[in-house]
Amino acid sequence: MTTTQAASAAPTTAERTVFLLAHTGRPAAVRSAELVVQGLLRSGIGVRVLAEEAADLPLPPAVELVDADAAGVLESCELLVVLGGDGTLLRGAEFARSSGVPMLGVNLGRVGFLAEAERDDLDKVVDRVVTRSYEVEERMTLDVLVRNDGQIVHTDWALNEASVEKAARERLLEVVTEVDGRPVSRFGGDGVVCATPTGSTAYAFSAGGPVVWPEVEALLMVPISAHALFAKPLVTAPDSVLAVEVQPQTPHGVLWCDGRRTVELPAGARVEVRRGAVPVRLARLHHASFTDRLVAKFALPVAGWRGAPQ
Repeated sequence: MTTTQAASAAPTTAERTVFLLAHTGRPAAVRSAELVVQGLLRSGIGVRVLAEEAADLPLPPAVELVDADAAGVLESCELLVVLGGDGTLLRGAEFARSSGVPMLGVNLGRVGFLAEAERDDLDKVVDRVVTRSYEVEERMTLDVLVRNDGQIVHTDWALNEASVEKAARERLLEVVTEVDGRPVSRFGGDGVVCATPTGSTAYAFSAGGPVVWPEVEALLMVPISAHALFAKPLVTAPDSVLAVEVQPQTPHGVLWCDGRRTVELPAGARVEVRRGAVPVRLARLHHASFTDRLVAKFALPVAGWRGAPQ
């Protein structure tokens, strides 16, 4: 789901603060961070970064440092600017969700569907931040819980997907899938991906799922390399509850949320996935359609297209 609104109006004063998160292992991210910091400080906007990243970034003394586990890491920040690939953007989403601060991603990786700009757009990014020329949209998330012997043993969330996967490479994971309290199919395979429309272009896409436009309110369930006659991707209502039950006789599995957080699933565990109560807010600089973004990100061949008759 996307809900678009104008960025809040506030005077451009020295009291404005932007949080910067960068993949410090990428030389391109370090150079980009230096340019963004310089541009923001010149415009009278304060910059805050994680203390653990400060040693790897060329930062002037004016930059504020904060510990990642400190309370209110993004307190009083108007924007979270993330420089990096998909993994860094998902890391930024964790901060954005917990704080409610919009995230503006600059892609320094390969695809970067969550990013709004590329590395060549840094000057434009700084200018848009300074002038507050961006809009904010909300993206649906997932709330995830794990039950074992009827008891809730773990809770988590995801922006892209929650995937139930086999832990042993040489063994299939036997599961039963469920939608809204009713069983759908039992099969053995590598696992199941439960995704949002935002995540439809990530792991779910690689597993053979459909691309779902982010404006569509829906949940996806996509089997991974299933050994079954009926193990097709499913698109359900946004208020559906998806469940994956790990069968008692199968080896244990693992739950991955956005490929970043994981927990072991013992045989017999049950994973329930529903629409998240807290969205992630993304800052947008462009009004380009998702179709154009899809074509650009995947370099889809469109030569020969003539468009609708005028």
